[in-house]
Amino acid sequence: MKADVLLGLQWGDEGKGKAVDVLAPDYTWIARFQGGPNAGHTLWLDGQKVVLHTIPSGVFREDCQNLIGNGVVLHPPSLLAEIRALQEKGMNLGQSLLISDKAHLITPGHRLLDQAQEAAKGDQKIGSTLRGIGPAYTDKYARHGLRYGDMARPNAADLLQRSMDTHRQGLQTLNFPEPDDLEAQTEAWMDSLQSLLKEFPPVDGSWILNQALDQGQKVLAEGAQGSMLDVEYGAYPFVTSSHTTAAAACTGLGLAPSRIGDVYGLFKAYCTRVGSGPFPTELHDNLGETLRKAGNEFGATTGRPRRCGWLDLPALHYAARLSGVNKLIVTKADVLSGFGEVQVAVRYEGMHSHRDSYPTNQEACIPVYRSFEGWTLAQDKSYNKLEDLPLALRAYLSFLEESLDCPVHWVSLGPDRHSTLQTRI
Repeated sequence: MKADVLLGLQWGDEGKGKAVDVLAPDYTWIARFQGGPNAGHTLWLDGQKVVLHTIPSGVFREDCQNLIGNGVVLHPPSLLAEIRALQEKGMNLGQSLLISDKAHLITPGHRLLDQAQEAAKGDQKIGSTLRGIGPAYTDKYARHGLRYGDMARPNAADLLQRSMDTHRQGLQTLNFPEPDDLEAQTEAWMDSLQSLLKEFPPVDGSWILNQALDQGQKVLAEGAQGSMLDVEYGAYPFVTSSHTTAAAACTGLGLAPSRIGDVYGLFKAYCTRVGSGPFPTELHDNLGETLRKAGNEFGATTGRPRRCGWLDLPALHYAARLSGVNKLIVTKADVLSGFGEVQVAVRYEGMHSHRDSYPTNQEACIPVYRSFEGWTLAQDKSYNKLEDLPLALRAYLSFLEESLDCPVHWVSLGPDRHSTLQTRI
């Protein structure tokens, strides 16, 4: 048995949470493999909005086991608050949620360093969510981070103190004032961590998943953020602090490359981006604002308005190539309902086609667009098969399949889990 991977092909916010929830009934395990609580996976269940930040999106399926993998960075107070909110809804997560012993932790010092480093950039800010993600990954690779399993040891308090002393030195270097309540923050952080360790003892996530695959159980690896924010292949330095492509599922969960099966690539029927950085197809006019309102494009975690634009085919092809995507999921096709015309950037000036080598400097990219007839979806109609969709939308999907050499398996036509059309088995 091989593990399948689901990831976003744009700049995040593609609808991964809903997609995992829809696919989850076919899987025994849902495993998150990277990122931190800056991610916001939004699900609509029976008309109620639920946002997950660290917990895998299969948590609402009773038959699913959910693993937070070693590639994720955890902020104990945030994770505990997320767990408590779900427990208040009557969910018994002690039976369905596991946390890898090798997952690194975000401390109060990491969050302060994030603020200090972003402030020091002045006009060159990258748009960090200031949740300590970057500094936590920095400590991980500098080899003085704190891991979930390590903090179950008797010397946990000493490990935390050593970490905080290092962070204080960093704050002094950046001339960033230490808050008066830092000790109280640290104590509350430690209390949250101890509660987590008691309720969710650290596990060897790699061993568990490999055992599950050996026993014929199905595993879906869930990514966070989007491929174009990958620290290696995104628009550096305007990227996240982890690897967001399919390869990260191997290191983030402890799976061999030979154990990866299908790779689902999600993307919106248009594009959005949060934070700074190049966005070649961004719409700066009233049309962009119309798209933002129609799609309710505001960050699930931060509430920040998302930048909106047309679909970017060169970037999409690039992201699909990086991860070896073989199944596509198109989300928010309903948002474009009523637009008389839909455009797609089919290449950039100077490129022969979207299949050319993707440019390193996206700031200089000038899109060349192709126009498509828009479509209208009836609000009182159920779309149960591909043939039910408007002809213009079907033509749009066929164009994407041909351009990406990859079939569309699912199309999302609304926020609820039931408003998702499977186009292929």
